[in-house]
Amino acid sequence: MKSVEQHISDLLGLVAVPEPTELDLLQAHGTVLAEPVVSPVSLPGFDNSSMDGYAVHAADLAEATADRPVRLPVVADIPAGDADPAAIRPGLCARIMTGAPLPEGADSVVPVEWTDGGTVDVAIHRPAQAGGFVRRRGEDVMEGATVLSAGVRVGAGEMGVLAAVGCRSVPVRPRPRVVVLSTGEELVEPGRPLGPGQIYESNSYMLAAAARDEGCEVYRHGFVGDDPVTVWDTLEDLLVRADVVVTTGGVSMGAYDVVKEVLSTKGTVEFTQVAMQPGKPQGFGTIGPDDTPIITLPGNPVSAFVSFHLFVRPVLRRLRGLPPNPLPSVRARLATPVGSPRDRRSYLRAVLSDPIAPDPVPAVAPAVRQGSHQLSALAGANGLLIVPEEVTELAAGEMVEVLVLPEP
Repeated sequence: MKSVEQHISDLLGLVAVPEPTELDLLQAHGTVLAEPVVSPVSLPGFDNSSMDGYAVHAADLAEATADRPVRLPVVADIPAGDADPAAIRPGLCARIMTGAPLPEGADSVVPVEWTDGGTVDVAIHRPAQAGGFVRRRGEDVMEGATVLSAGVRVGAGEMGVLAAVGCRSVPVRPRPRVVVLSTGEELVEPGRPLGPGQIYESNSYMLAAAARDEGCEVYRHGFVGDDPVTVWDTLEDLLVRADVVVTTGGVSMGAYDVVKEVLSTKGTVEFTQVAMQPGKPQGFGTIGPDDTPIITLPGNPVSAFVSFHLFVRPVLRRLRGLPPNPLPSVRARLATPVGSPRDRRSYLRAVLSDPIAPDPVPAVAPAVRQGSHQLSALAGANGLLIVPEEVTELAAGEMVEVLVLPEP
C-alpha cells in the first residue's frame, strides 16, 4: 500500500494550472484572478464630502460656539455628481451633499447637525478643523496601485473593488468542469420506490455538492449499472463536458467492480491501495482523446467523502489556480479513547468543540458510528481525527491532529 502523501502527489501530476480567460465581473464571481489588478484611477478620484453639510473655510469658524454661532451666506448648492462646483471665497459657504466634490477654496465640511440648516445663510455653532469630513483624493487607492493580487478568489468584497476601479472584466482561471458519476446495479434515484436489495444513490449528490463548494462547475450524471459497455459508453459521452471526471464505486476487488474492469484496459488508469481507513481502494489516470483526468473513488459513502477531501480537493484547487493545500488542521485533546488498525492511517469523523477555560485547547470526540457505510454521522461532523499508521490506540486526554472540514 502506498502512502496518502504519495497518492496526492500522483493525482496532482495529472493536472496543470489552466490558461487564463477573460470574464465579465459577475461571471468572475468565485473564480481566481490570473493576474494582478492595477487601478487605472484613484479612489476617491477627487476631494469630496463625507457628510451632508456645508463646505467652508475652517478659519472662518474659529470663534463659533453654541452661544455665539458664526453666520455665513450660502452661495451654492453642490449635489453629488456636480461636475463643476463653484469656488468658495473666505466668509462664504456652500451647501454640500455626501459624495459631492469639495469646491475650490473650501478646506472643511461642517455637518448639517452643527447648524440651523439654513439655505440662504446658515448659523454654525461649532468650530471646524481643516480637512474635517473631507475624503481626500487617493486616500483609499492611488492610481497605479495594485488593488488585488494574482491568486485571489473573487468574492463579494473583491467584486466591489474591481467595479470601483472601473474593471468591466478580469482575467481569471476558468472554473473546473467536474463530471460526477456513480456506478452500481443496486442504486435507485431518490424519490423512486425501492425494490428488494436496492438503496438510494447518495454519493453523486454528496460529491457534486462538495465540488460545487470548491468553486467548480459540476455536472452530476447520476449513476449507471454494472454493464461494462454501458459504463464505458457513458464515460466517453461525458468527456466533452469534463476537465476532470470523478467516479464512485466499482474500484475494489469484487467480481462486479465494473469501473476497475472497464478502465484497467483504457487510457493510463491505475488502481492502487492507499494505507488509510476508510478509502483504501483508489484509482486515477487519464482517458479519452484529450487525456482527461479521471479519479475513481470507493463506493462506500464515507470512503468517498473522505477521499474527496484528501485527494480530489487538492486537484480541484490546482485547476482553479490555487495552491493545492490540504485541509487546515488543528491540535485537539481527545475526549474518548479510539482504536485504529496497524499500518493504516485512520480518518475518523469527529466533532471539534471550542476550548473551555481553563484549558486553551479544543476538544475532539469521534462520531459513534465509524463504519465506511454509515453516512448519518457526516452531517454533524466538522473534522477528521487522524490516527497515524503506527498507532493502534489513543487514550482520552491525548493530543491529536484534526483536519477541519469546510463549513456548509
